[in-house]
Amino acid sequence: MSESKPELTKEQQDELLQKYDAESNTRHLTGIAAKVVFITLIAFSLFQLYTGAFGQYTAYIQRTVHLGFALTLIFLLFPASKKGNKVKIAWYDIILALLAIVVCGYWPLYYETLVQQIGGIDQTQFIIGSIAILLVLEATRRAVGLPITIIAIIFMIYALYGPQMPGMLAHRGLSPEQLVNSMFFTLEGILGTPLQVSSTYIFLFLLFGAFLIQTGVGNYFNDLAISLAGKRTGGPAKVAIFSSALNGTISGSSVANTVTTGAYTIPMMKKLGYHRNFAGAVEAASSTGGQIMPPIMGAAAFLMIEFAGVGYWEIAKAATIPAILYFSGIWIMTHFEAKKLGLFGLPEDEIPSKKEVMKKIHLLIPIIAIVYLLFKGFSVERTALYGILSIIIVSLFRKDTRLTPGRLILALTSGARTALGVAAATACAGIIVGVVTKTGLGLKLGNSLVNLAGSIASSMNIQLMLTLIFTMITSIILGMGSPTTANYIITSTIALPAIIALNDQLEVAIPVLAGHMFVFYFGIVADITPPVALAAFAATGISGGAPIRTGANASRLAIAAFIIPYMFVLQPELLMIDTSLLEISMILVTAIAGMIAIGGGLIGFWYRRLHWIERTISIACGLLLIYPGGYTDLIGLGVFVALIALQLSSMRKRETDTDIKQVGS
Repeated sequence: MSESKPELTKEQQDELLQKYDAESNTRHLTGIAAKVVFITLIAFSLFQLYTGAFGQYTAYIQRTVHLGFALTLIFLLFPASKKGNKVKIAWYDIILALLAIVVCGYWPLYYETLVQQIGGIDQTQFIIGSIAILLVLEATRRAVGLPITIIAIIFMIYALYGPQMPGMLAHRGLSPEQLVNSMFFTLEGILGTPLQVSSTYIFLFLLFGAFLIQTGVGNYFNDLAISLAGKRTGGPAKVAIFSSALNGTISGSSVANTVTTGAYTIPMMKKLGYHRNFAGAVEAASSTGGQIMPPIMGAAAFLMIEFAGVGYWEIAKAATIPAILYFSGIWIMTHFEAKKLGLFGLPEDEIPSKKEVMKKIHLLIPIIAIVYLLFKGFSVERTALYGILSIIIVSLFRKDTRLTPGRLILALTSGARTALGVAAATACAGIIVGVVTKTGLGLKLGNSLVNLAGSIASSMNIQLMLTLIFTMITSIILGMGSPTTANYIITSTIALPAIIALNDQLEVAIPVLAGHMFVFYFGIVADITPPVALAAFAATGISGGAPIRTGANASRLAIAAFIIPYMFVLQPELLMIDTSLLEISMILVTAIAGMIAIGGGLIGFWYRRLHWIERTISIACGLLLIYPGGYTDLIGLGVFVALIALQLSSMRKRETDTDIKQVGS
């Protein structure tokens, strides 16, 4: 076998994506309309490359031009509904696209007047700003989905009707003019930090991913995964984990990664003998995990630089051990499931030639290069540009990976297309952030969660755990149906303040980065947590399984994502904060042993089938091993060894009894 091929056609994959991923529900234009969109996409990418290489314009101009490109293209490419015309642009969408050009062009045209303006806005500016808000909301609804749009609308209503709000939620309120002014004529609303990151770091890294894909790196990841893991016990499931981790960190979408990678892996898992609900769950959990996988983390790492106020390398370093444990947990459980079912690896004729796979190993050089450059302290923009340049150079090594002029143009257009949903989501999220800033809502919500926990708890430790549980639930709800970037912005704005507020009462404060990682993790796992488990639902389109059962299985496989955040908040050493290399090594070894114990307990199989009591003890043992601490590690290791010894002993006894029966017969 020389190359892995999907069992779903491109048309079938597109149909699935359009059903579960709002960002993929685009028109397929022809004629003059297609040419206009094509030229605009190219111009969008060239603008971003130019400002990345030669310096950005002033904040207002850089962000409004970026937003103008995105809004215009969204109205030309995305129909008003899923059942809308996919081959022709509606007349009203042409009007909306022209309005987007007018309102976003207002800032560059009248920049000098606007920055020198003192006081409020005039009637014309109120109309311009109001239209801009409505365009952002509608574009976000089309390209991203309803959840974040509804949240933004609720927050604006809250801003306008502050005095009528009950209890601690009450505030002075904003007039319509004040709201429009803060949302579009300051850097605290639509044009705030989220859009700033989209117009700089994120676009360039999305372009980096688009260039990588044009070299065939997606297929290469699949072939590499099959060659390394295909022969192992339950091989296809491990292939899914490996390839999804690599693809997911670049793609930035749990659903898109589930469909594209799952088209290869889910049919292989079913063919081997995994149940369809389990096969879909493996792919959904693995693809979702790609969003927490360094170095890119679905672009959220670059937002975290601004929101958490720490350097990129600190974020990537902090995410490493949790990501290893996440994927180790899925790997371990798929292994135990395969052992329980008596499944083996793929046959030799379905394994790609290692020689052929190694011939394309150069495709990994750009990924290694960006990690190295970021480690060396290069700026994020400069790193992304050098990364794109390295892809172009590396692609020349082989004819089948070479970036021809056609592929270069396709990379520019596909990169810009990918950025549309992100730009809309970050602009809409800016509305939420702006309202929180103006009204102090984040602190109020944070204090209310802390007070609720305090009213129930009898001690500070219990209050801490309850606050974390409430924050977890809030993050999962807020993360449902939102893409990675918007997901993180919303959870860090609304849910995170509870952890920050609790810090004032704790003897040892929770590190800010740990708090950000906590809400980020739980926002991400919303993609596999029923009832709105979009990644799991998308997987069922390939597996034919039951959506809720697939989501439940995916949540079980991703158990590390539900446990590890609590651990690293309580013990920040898991994030490599204030710890030594020796301590990190011990934490990693004991934590992986803990995942083995938890995996065995959840699957009900280790060396043999486990009794429910053994399963309970095994899970408890795993929790002790994951939690960093001398006593917990010692107790956990003791129980771990005892469990292994007990299973091996019972297996030997069973084998001896079988031999005696055979001799007797």
